[in-house]
Amino acid sequence: MTTLSSPPAATAESLRARPTMRDVAALAGVSLKTVSRVVNREDGVSEDLAAKVERAAAQLDYRPNLTASNLRRSDRKTATWGLLLEDVANPFSSAVHRGVEEVARELGVAVFAASMDEDPERERELVATFSSRRVDALIIAPTATEHAYLANEVRNGIAVVFVDRPPFGIDADCVVTDNRAGAAAGTSHLVECGHRRIAFVGDFASISTANERYQGYVDSMAAHGVQVHAELVLRDVHDATQAVEAVRSLLALPEPPTAIFAAQNLITMGAVEALRDAGAQHRVALVGFDDFAMANLLDPAVTVVAQDPRAIGRLAATLVNERLSSSSAPVSVHVVPSVLIPRGSGEIAPRN
Repeated sequence: MTTLSSPPAATAESLRARPTMRDVAALAGVSLKTVSRVVNREDGVSEDLAAKVERAAAQLDYRPNLTASNLRRSDRKTATWGLLLEDVANPFSSAVHRGVEEVARELGVAVFAASMDEDPERERELVATFSSRRVDALIIAPTATEHAYLANEVRNGIAVVFVDRPPFGIDADCVVTDNRAGAAAGTSHLVECGHRRIAFVGDFASISTANERYQGYVDSMAAHGVQVHAELVLRDVHDATQAVEAVRSLLALPEPPTAIFAAQNLITMGAVEALRDAGAQHRVALVGFDDFAMANLLDPAVTVVAQDPRAIGRLAATLVNERLSSSSAPVSVHVVPSVLIPRGSGEIAPRN
C-alpha cells in the first residue's frame, strides 16, 4: 500500500493560495494529465491511481476550477446563472430566489443573486458583471425601463428570462403575476364588505406592476360605481417606513378612509404598524397585495391578495433551461394567478 507523504515545501508554499491540480499531482506522485482525467471523470485511469489522486485532493482540500474546465468544453457552458432581484431581503424576492434555486439544484447549476435597489444603472452594471463571469443565463426582475442593451448578451448565447415585470425593447421570456386582476379582486372584496372610502397606497408610479395594481383598483371602483377620492390615493410609497407615514396622513384626514388597499408587501407591513399605533386595526379594513410572514398570526390576521413567488421562480428557471436547450423557440409570457386570502382585516365592516 502506498502512503501519501506530507506535501513538499514548494507545495506547502502554494497552499497559501488555492491548491491547484499541479499541487495534487505532486502530492499523489502522478502526472498532471492523470489528475485532470480523474477530476473530469474521464476514462483511462486505473482504480489505484484514481484513489491516490482523490486522497491527495482530499488532503489538500482541493476544489476544481469549474470556470476554467467549463471554458474548455465545446458547448462553453459554465453551469452558472445570474439572478438580479429588486432586493434579496424582500420576502417576495427571497421566495423567487428559492424557487429558482430549487430547479437549478436539480440541474446541477449554481445561482448567483444580487440586489438592484430599483436602480437602472445598477441593473446594467450587474448584467455586465455576470456576463463577464460567463454565466449561462440571466433571470431579471427588471428595474430599467428599456432593455435593448441586452441584445448583445442574447446574441452571445446567454439565456434571458424576466420575472415579476415584463421587459421593454427586447423580446424575451417572462413570468408575471396577474397584478391588475388581483388588485381588482382585493378592492372588490372591500367594496362588497360595504366600504366606499377606500384608500390606495402604492409603490413608485414608474414601476409597471405598481401601475397595473393601481389600474386594478380604479377598475374595481368604477365597476362598482364607487368614487375614487384623490386625497385617498397615495403613490410612490416604497417601503414600510414610508407606508407608516402615508397611512398616518390618511387617518388624520377630516374624513379618513374606512378601508385601505396596500399594493405591496412592505406597504402592508407599514399600514399594519400605523393602524395599530392609532388603535384603528379593528376599525379600518385592510387588504394587502403580496403575502408576508406572520400575516396570519396578527390581530386581526391580514387579508391579502397572495402571489406565488416561489412558483414564479421555479417557472423562470424551467424556462431558462428550455431556452438553453432551444434558443430558437418562440418567446413565451406566463401569468401566474394570484389568490385572495380572507383572514380578518379585510372583512371589517365600515362603522356608520
